[in-house]
Amino acid sequence: MGVTRRVFLRAAIAATAVGAVGATETALAPTASAASGPGDVVGKITVGYQGWFACIGDGAPINGWWHWSQDWGQPPSPTNTNITCWPDVREYTNTYQTSYAALGNGQPAKLFSSYDQQTVNTHFLWMQQNNIDTAALQRFNPTGGEGPTRDAMATKVRSAAESYGRKFYIMYDVSNWTNMQSEIKTDWTNKMSAHTASSAYAKQNGKPVVCIWGFGFNDPNHPFTPDACLDVVNWFKNQGCYVIGGVPREWRTGTGGSQPGFLGVYHAFNMISPWMVGAIGNVAEADNAYTTYTVPDQADCNANGIDFQPCVLPGDVSGRQRAHGDFMWRQFYNMVRAGVQGIYISMFDEYNEGNQIAKTAETQAWVPTNSGFLALDEDGTVCSSDYYLRLTGDGGRMLKGLLALTPTRPTQPVVPNGGDTTPPAAPGGLTVTGHSSDSVSLSWNTATDNVGVSGYRVLRVSGPTSTQVGTTSSTSFTVTGLGASTAYTFDVVAHDAAGNVSQPSNQVTVTTEPPSSTTNLALHRPTSESSHTQTYASGNATDGDTNTYWESANNAFPQWVQVDLGAATGVRRIVLKLPPATAWATRTQTISVQGGTEAGTTTQLLAAAGHTFDPATGNTATLTLPATVTARYVRLDFIANTGWPAGQVSEVQVFGA
Repeated sequence: MGVTRRVFLRAAIAATAVGAVGATETALAPTASAASGPGDVVGKITVGYQGWFACIGDGAPINGWWHWSQDWGQPPSPTNTNITCWPDVREYTNTYQTSYAALGNGQPAKLFSSYDQQTVNTHFLWMQQNNIDTAALQRFNPTGGEGPTRDAMATKVRSAAESYGRKFYIMYDVSNWTNMQSEIKTDWTNKMSAHTASSAYAKQNGKPVVCIWGFGFNDPNHPFTPDACLDVVNWFKNQGCYVIGGVPREWRTGTGGSQPGFLGVYHAFNMISPWMVGAIGNVAEADNAYTTYTVPDQADCNANGIDFQPCVLPGDVSGRQRAHGDFMWRQFYNMVRAGVQGIYISMFDEYNEGNQIAKTAETQAWVPTNSGFLALDEDGTVCSSDYYLRLTGDGGRMLKGLLALTPTRPTQPVVPNGGDTTPPAAPGGLTVTGHSSDSVSLSWNTATDNVGVSGYRVLRVSGPTSTQVGTTSSTSFTVTGLGASTAYTFDVVAHDAAGNVSQPSNQVTVTTEPPSSTTNLALHRPTSESSHTQTYASGNATDGDTNTYWESANNAFPQWVQVDLGAATGVRRIVLKLPPATAWATRTQTISVQGGTEAGTTTQLLAAAGHTFDPATGNTATLTLPATVTARYVRLDFIANTGWPAGQVSEVQVFGA
């Protein structure tokens, strides 16, 4: 599938701003009649996250310059490009050479790959540093050639969100998805719903969040009927999900960009998020949109018990829309004074349309000389590469009431100590101070800087690739979640407040201890499954709570659940538990055990046999292997169950010798 652009013709919005206020006005935001209390999207800043950039040589299944080039088989160049501005790539471990001329400062013109875990980690670190709460991972039709890469990106986003304390959810874009009505349900059931087991998966009103973008748009890319769309919305709600609708800006009136007859679909959503990219490009248009759309949209949502999450966009760099942040801040101000329930940033990493907030070339020194791209200083105001991340952070503070409502932008384009381009010296004396079967403790000497070191990043090194595994402001750190009996190599870099990063420290290599016979190697580890019913997903089997459980689809044996231990390690004993409540009558489940060191490749470790779960003895069954085996993936195949027509387990515990 080619690049899908969610850009629509700009509406004929009058140039005269309606409802504009003076530049000195400061007030508290009005209180809206919110349908929901605060959660991971209500009261929060959400960013749209594409994660759709790849490069030849990065190992991605798509094996191309995905979304960087028009011809993905050839590197980007002035005549083969799909982007409108240039990213700042200084913080990425891996970058890939393009066919552009060198940057204005003489450095080679290289781009990042979203497929590198360190890239995704860096993006979520930026979210953490700027108090950006939630990321909506865009998911287009996954049934074609892009599917395997998109599947992998969901796993990488999950890992980064867990590491940096951010939330994420799946946002389906149904553009050009011919068999959407059936395939979106299959994709959620068989693949994406498994991610709701993550502690980082966004919940609202206690329900996992899903967004569907594209219902009701009045164009050939969205030919779905209201009945088909309503069926999908209600199906997700019946799965126990909180469902957001990415809808046309004229959703309420059924005119312009919206097909008529969709109001019932729109009102079925738990939250409505109208699309504004391409509709506004300056402060006057933003003010007119506030009166034309935002205020009456909020009133309609209030009247129908629906949460409202309008878009805020930084503006297209190539269209000179940004006005060094004034355009974006005006939208933040308008949304907060309207009393919206949440804000959606369009987008985090959309370098194709130029409306990204992720770090971007500051000046022509950081742009390929033959590209024709503009930098953030295009209007004569110098802006640091992280300016729109910082601006988004301040917009979030105003939404949450931590900053008084003000039309005056509080964020400076360059941080007060701006101009600092000197990186810290590399930390020295990195040593291992301790290790166990699943952790390594490190310490190092304090690094020096011309202004001051603001923190350190701990990196796990594997060949030419480094993956960030933690951040700290101190000179020690313990890396957890490691595999037993495994060699790991680490180094550390220092960074300052201006974003300058040092060279790495010396490297240290350490082998973790053998697995303990009393340490549950599966606790809080990722899971996968053949299926699940209702909200009983496989993540319940490793959450440490015996009152939650996985249950497969009913009347559909055989079924399976699998645990990823994170690294190949010795496995000897598996303990399975069901909820201890006496309501769970005695039952016998027929189970076999598979294992392997590579995903998708397993061998039988234990033949199928009946295992009895009796609440009188703790509803526990222990499966002991004939000998210790090395495995990363442990899979349980359920063939029968005398107590219920499905596979059931509340805890899968895996132990070493």
